[in-house]
Amino acid sequence: MSQKTIAALQIGASPDGTEATLAQILSFEGAIADAGADLVVLPEAVLGGYPKGEWFGTRLGYRLPEGREAFARYHAKAIDLPGPETAELTALSQRTGASLVVGVIERDGGTLYCTALFFTPAEGLVAKHRKLMPTGTERLIWGQGDGSTLPVVETGAGRVGTAICWENHMPQLRLAMYAKGIDIWAAPTVDEREIWQCSMRHIAHEGRCFVVSACQVQPSPATLGLDLPGWDADRPLIRGGSLIADPLGEMLAGPLYNETGLVAATIDTGAIVRGRYDFDVVGHYARPDVFSLTVDERARAAVRFTR
Repeated sequence: MSQKTIAALQIGASPDGTEATLAQILSFEGAIADAGADLVVLPEAVLGGYPKGEWFGTRLGYRLPEGREAFARYHAKAIDLPGPETAELTALSQRTGASLVVGVIERDGGTLYCTALFFTPAEGLVAKHRKLMPTGTERLIWGQGDGSTLPVVETGAGRVGTAICWENHMPQLRLAMYAKGIDIWAAPTVDEREIWQCSMRHIAHEGRCFVVSACQVQPSPATLGLDLPGWDADRPLIRGGSLIADPLGEMLAGPLYNETGLVAATIDTGAIVRGRYDFDVVGHYARPDVFSLTVDERARAAVRFTR
């Protein structure tokens, strides 16, 4: 039996900006070290922010100047890769001995991507995954990733892959990640609903892997001084719900609601093989004579120069 400790760090992006959020992440160094965490997953867009309720001045067929200003402010909160934030996260990983999966808003020229970054204590920033399909009006402000950022990373806790928020509902993406032999599925999100907990347990059961879901937690519009049409002013914008599930879909820790904190569990990695005894979705339970999936992992640059 091999025992490891995996965790979700439930926090929210600070209204005071990216620097303040980074300081909040770093303030959990002691808790991460005390837990003996081998892997810590952080929420979607925690560095750079998830601007829930913002409309960016857009109506169908036209955009207002104030929306362009809102996007410019959001663009300024995003992070560059590499940059000072990734240096700080690398140092945090080294000091605690924990690998990290961190949801960020990545700035690449004039385009922003909802991205998950992978850090290991030995190598620092080793990989990234850009969200393939932004959900709903997220498509106004985020670009689409391509197949070149679908990594599975070797960590002290096992082989880790990720899908961000509603990417977890994409069956083809799940199958591709299962085929890469993941042990631990990291799911950064801002989805706080009970049905999300069901999805996380399903993925753990389907993939016969451990799932760590890390959700942001954000106070109510009234607390933040915001007026959001159609949203109860006293209801939290995001209530959290971070959790850990085992390869049979059973809850090991969480969900944690309405507060920041580290949700941690000690796992037996042997449970992965035992779980796949009767169901291996890309192995003995697959039917390649009937079904097949092709995954294009080439980078899709808009402009290529040849000499």
